[in-house]
Amino acid sequence: MSDLLNKLIQKMHPEAQVTTQQLPQCPEISLWLVEPESMRRAFTQEEILQIQAYPAYWAFCWASGQVLARAILDNPEWVRNKTVIDFGAGSGVVAIACAMVGAERVLACDIDPDALESCAINAELNQVAIELHDDIFTLEEDADLLIAADVLYDRANLAFLDVFREKAPSVLVADSRIRNFDFPPYRSVSAFDSFTVPDLDELDEFRRVTLYRA
Repeated sequence: MSDLLNKLIQKMHPEAQVTTQQLPQCPEISLWLVEPESMRRAFTQEEILQIQAYPAYWAFCWASGQVLARAILDNPEWVRNKTVIDFGAGSGVVAIACAMVGAERVLACDIDPDALESCAINAELNQVAIELHDDIFTLEEDADLLIAADVLYDRANLAFLDVFREKAPSVLVADSRIRNFDFPPYRSVSAFDSFTVPDLDELDEFRRVTLYRA
């Protein structure tokens, strides 16, 4: 499994590797993530452009994903016996958390086919079953809950907040990027400090993750 993910991560940088890493705030979960030592050096301009062209979001567990996964592990009643859509699933961390605590079905949705490969391999690593889908607009499952973590990094993505409510009667969003979040009927329910794994030394302002529910 690591051979496939190493082949994919090397589209970002030929020296990059993935290793299994236990999440500090969710020690129940391990993921195949980029090995930080393989990326700790100065990059040439050409290498920076290559990384920007293929940032491999799936190879990191972002702060919001770690917080939302932790919240689900601590509150299994949110998802138990329910059908859950994980939008922008990335590494699959939140989908995996849902499956671990008894969701009836978990659909990991991501437009990046490499992210879906990552979801499948990470689910197998954690011995849970999830389903994969590549387009939220063609997903017609009757879901009870839609969850999304760290998908509002581009303000253009705010339009998805309305799409989410069309796909499920209940929505849970984790975000650390949007300031003065005011999008009724979404309301803040809690906030936590977190970090990306591997830690990217992000600005402190991006380490405060808020959970919003609609």
